[in-house]
Amino acid sequence: MKNIYLIIVLAPLLGAIIAGLFNVSRRVAHTVTIGAVGISFLLSLVVFKHIILEGNPAFNEILYTWLTIGNGSFSLPFEVGFLVDSLTAIMMLVVTFVSLMVHIYTVGYMHDDPGYQRFFSYISLFTFSMLMLVMSNNFLQLFFGWEAVGLVSYLLIGFWYTRETAIYANLKAFLVNRVGDFGFLLGIAMVLMYFGSLNYTEVFGYVQQNEELVQNATINLIPGYQWSIMTVTCILLFIGAMGKSAQVPLHVWLPDSMEGPTPISALIHAATMVTAGIFMVARMSPLFELSETALSFVLVIGAITALFMGFLGLVQNDIKRVVAYSTLSQLGYMTVALGASAYAAGIFHLFTHAFFKALLFLAAGAVIIAMHHEQDIRKMGGLKKYMPITYWVSLIGTLALIGAPPFAGFFSKDAIIHAVAHSDRIGANFAYFAVLFGVFITALYSFRLFFLVFHGKERMDEHTRHHITGTPKVVWIPLVALAIPSVLAGMFAIGPMLYGNLFDGAIFVEHSHQAFHADDYHGWFFFMLHGFMQLPLWFAAAGVGVAYYLYMKEPDLPELIKGRFDTTYSILIDKYGFDRFNDWFFAGGSRNIGTKLWQSGDVKWIDGVFVNGSANLVGWFSSTVRYVQTGFLYHYAFAMILGLAVLLALFVF
Repeated sequence: MKNIYLIIVLAPLLGAIIAGLFNVSRRVAHTVTIGAVGISFLLSLVVFKHIILEGNPAFNEILYTWLTIGNGSFSLPFEVGFLVDSLTAIMMLVVTFVSLMVHIYTVGYMHDDPGYQRFFSYISLFTFSMLMLVMSNNFLQLFFGWEAVGLVSYLLIGFWYTRETAIYANLKAFLVNRVGDFGFLLGIAMVLMYFGSLNYTEVFGYVQQNEELVQNATINLIPGYQWSIMTVTCILLFIGAMGKSAQVPLHVWLPDSMEGPTPISALIHAATMVTAGIFMVARMSPLFELSETALSFVLVIGAITALFMGFLGLVQNDIKRVVAYSTLSQLGYMTVALGASAYAAGIFHLFTHAFFKALLFLAAGAVIIAMHHEQDIRKMGGLKKYMPITYWVSLIGTLALIGAPPFAGFFSKDAIIHAVAHSDRIGANFAYFAVLFGVFITALYSFRLFFLVFHGKERMDEHTRHHITGTPKVVWIPLVALAIPSVLAGMFAIGPMLYGNLFDGAIFVEHSHQAFHADDYHGWFFFMLHGFMQLPLWFAAAGVGVAYYLYMKEPDLPELIKGRFDTTYSILIDKYGFDRFNDWFFAGGSRNIGTKLWQSGDVKWIDGVFVNGSANLVGWFSSTVRYVQTGFLYHYAFAMILGLAVLLALFVF
């Protein structure tokens, strides 16, 4: 199995190297990278069978020691190793399958792009980075994968580097994630400081054997105030997740990541970068379970993101940005599950969301191709007759997103709402309201998008109408492949993931925090029937009904509502002022500080005192001393007599 794990990781890296560093043709570039990721996917199926279906024990082994710090009583090895358990196996399957679909789709979407080989190299490198992250068995390798996905996302968001908006977006993503990563690195440092190890098994083993000791350990961050070490560590680690998984207020980079090509939007939003934070917190469940404060912090941040980012989806007109804000909201749902100690429900939603969100992004890309790169949904309409396959898969993805039974999203979203409803953690009441009302908002903006794109009158210009292209096979095949798990994944996975023992040994939950009990589960069909008696389904139905009324029956009404609530609309269009504040306070403040430092440091001290000052000093000294050189012999004789007198005085006295 060790060789299989190595091949899974290294195959995409090899594909990235061949496509990126060698002058290969387009055909070779996509063949090599698709083949490499295809191998990783097939072997991930083998791992899934070995670990999950056959129930074999987890693989945990050090493969390589990079360096060792210290000696004697303290020695810290920096290692590369794999931990492959049920949680890892699920993530490997999701990452490789979605990545494979994106690779195949890219052949059609990027067909005429001059950076074709470079793009395939980047997305294959992205897959390698994410696999290194999820398969790590220590914090060092986790941080390597964490930073690698950040780097490649920077390259991909700014892939079209001749566009100023793309450069702004990738710089924004890079800087915001550096803020989160600084907290993440401090959290890892806290783990090392307290536990003296970076290995998961050693850290988690110590925690479980000395639970009370660890829970009561404190640190004096501010004189006179004692803080729980676990609370500080977990909040710092979660700040890293807030950056990667785009939680308020570190969410601002994700909508702008739409500046990259659509395939990478699907890969970032569905299977790789944004899921890293959710996976990390689930992996760190033995630590988070020891801090109620940290879990409440996670719960409230997730609830704010789930609700308020959903509101922003209501006013977006760019087809990709609507789907992007839905990602923000859904990540909020996953984070809420983590905060309610329902880690399995968060991973379950990550699992189902990966399929239908990749489907929605790639379907949006198919629409963009057909509309000759027009992305404004106000200039679409009636596309159902031109793009029947895209229409039906988009409907499947949208129904899964809003949580309509029996689609995948229904099971995972209802599970999260159930867990929050039964939680007594501080912030749980607000979180329950947020995720429940968020269902209505999700259905409203999702079907607003669906109706404006595929139904109603055609609003495109005549030239576009007569040149709408069909969906090529290389584009619609991945769409159909993603539509299948968007329908079936929930009903097959809910039993083992939530009510079975699938994550035993991989995720740790205190008994008092358990939200799901095997005795309460009677099969996916009865879970679905029970859902018909719960509020979330009816909130979703109300959202669909309102969207149909506003955009199909009374299409002039939204403009009237916008005029009536122009202040609210302005706040939503302004995205609550986060971008404006960041530009003014952080970017503008940094520029002002730089200007002041330049004026006082460079101009006044470095140039004025040290550079020009030293030159002026030499000039002044020279101009003064030159008067000693008179050219008269008796002046020099007199100076020699004075010098001799001084020497004699020193000798005598």
